[in-house]
Amino acid sequence: MFPRVPDQHKAGKPLIPNGLGVIYVLFTTVYLFLVYFLGVIKASNGVSAPLTLAVGVLFGGFMGLLDDWMDLKWRYKAFMPLIAALPLIYFAIENPLTRTSISLPFLGSIQFGDMYYFVIIPLIVMIVTNTVNQLGGLNGLETVCPAIILLGLMALSPSHLILMLGPLIFWLILAGFNLQGKIFVGNSGSFAIGMTIASFAVITDLKLSLGISILPYVFNSALILLTIFFVRKKASVSFDGKKLVSNHRRSLVTLITYRRPLTERQVVAAISLFVVFFTSIAVLIELL
Repeated sequence: MFPRVPDQHKAGKPLIPNGLGVIYVLFTTVYLFLVYFLGVIKASNGVSAPLTLAVGVLFGGFMGLLDDWMDLKWRYKAFMPLIAALPLIYFAIENPLTRTSISLPFLGSIQFGDMYYFVIIPLIVMIVTNTVNQLGGLNGLETVCPAIILLGLMALSPSHLILMLGPLIFWLILAGFNLQGKIFVGNSGSFAIGMTIASFAVITDLKLSLGISILPYVFNSALILLTIFFVRKKASVSFDGKKLVSNHRRSLVTLITYRRPLTERQVVAAISLFVVFFTSIAVLIELL
């Protein structure tokens, strides 16, 4: 049912089913509609958190499918998520509990006013969705790391836990198969999970926690973009049949494997630990 693509970092480059992230999109959409119809989370001022989140996941999956079919250029992919920010902007405007400020440790509260709706939310959606999509290419990297961030955000928002409980469990099942190299979630999965993280953080008003948790992704994207702009070269790793190694530092993966041969699992584990570290800091700061 799904197209097969070679696993570039496995001996013999076996063909693996790709695009399984679309199943996550379908499952999550149905789940969130059930949460809405059962009235588990009540609407506020006519806006519904489950439906708003469902729209974001659907658009993320759709954008990923477009990328798989048409191989979109980055200048288009970078700004397409801005369309998905519209329902989040409406939700934030109509929700009386929305805070248009961000409280920073040692610096106090920064008030954005209307800029929060029309600048900050679109930036959150655009940055999170694209950075999550850029950090991939290894089995488990596109699935395990986003799950860690979601777990952190869910721990800080028990009142909205039901929103992501089912989708997270389903995503972890996909992550298990992906980690074993049996499936790829594809762009439909990475864009959808990126939209999930961004939308859930906006809905639960966990802007600072998201910003800290996502730092490894932002660092990776900054490395990639800087080398493309100034060096005009892309990041790549060499595979000798057992281990990965790179002779440059143009991404988080190549930075870790720079003149240091590591197995695919070791690289994924190292990056996952980075994400765990920053997510833990985000949780501690929010709790304290």
